[in-house]
Amino acid sequence: MLQVENISFGYPRKKQEVLHDFSLSLKKGCVYGLLGKNGVGKSTLLYLMSGLLTPRSGRVRYRSVDVRRRLPVTLSDTFLVPEEFELPSTSLKNYVALNSRFYPHFSHEALTNHLHNFDLADDLHLGALSMGQKKKVFMSFALAANTSLLLMDEPTNGLDIPGKSQFRKFIASVVSEERTILISTHQVRDIDKILDHVLIMDNHRVLLDASLLNTDKEINLEELFHLTLTAPDKAAALFHLPNQTTQS
Repeated sequence: MLQVENISFGYPRKKQEVLHDFSLSLKKGCVYGLLGKNGVGKSTLLYLMSGLLTPRSGRVRYRSVDVRRRLPVTLSDTFLVPEEFELPSTSLKNYVALNSRFYPHFSHEALTNHLHNFDLADDLHLGALSMGQKKKVFMSFALAANTSLLLMDEPTNGLDIPGKSQFRKFIASVVSEERTILISTHQVRDIDKILDHVLIMDNHRVLLDASLLNTDKEINLEELFHLTLTAPDKAAALFHLPNQTTQS
């Protein structure tokens, strides 16, 4: 579905690149967890995947189309939920009327259901919400857009314990063979039960790219993450992970 091909990227006035000759691919129908230490470029990678940043070299292709072309065929079928965002001081009804038209498969019924799962009404005024409530509303809108690719950056930040539990149920309820979800996070415990696949990265390679399906051992993602940073081959062998690849 999506290929990241040998991309390098750095921000102005910073000598060191955030990502260097970095590659990975995503297939449809999976829930991916993107893990890595702070500063390795997880958020940057999501912005490059969505076409909001331009790599210095390499490219990102979604269904064989370069995302930097910003074509309607890709924009209408991908959605990015950033870690930090602002919502306008307007009613949810007005927000949906203005923005849902960009997503041809948007479902008003799904939006209402997602909001109710978060214990929220659908007659909200966005300016009166807390940050946690705004995040729940925006994630509900993102799922209701029914895009084939959903990118989420630290989605459980700002959620209380009940909200995190609701988030896990929220994601589990929308998994399908046609939708790919990539969740970037450092809060491994918040998502470990809903992942099909784990990606552990540093700034120039994927340390671990492994399916969590059909494993013969209970996976402790926190332990796997810390072990992978020091000994990726040992981590894969210890947890008997299928479809495992490491890159040098």
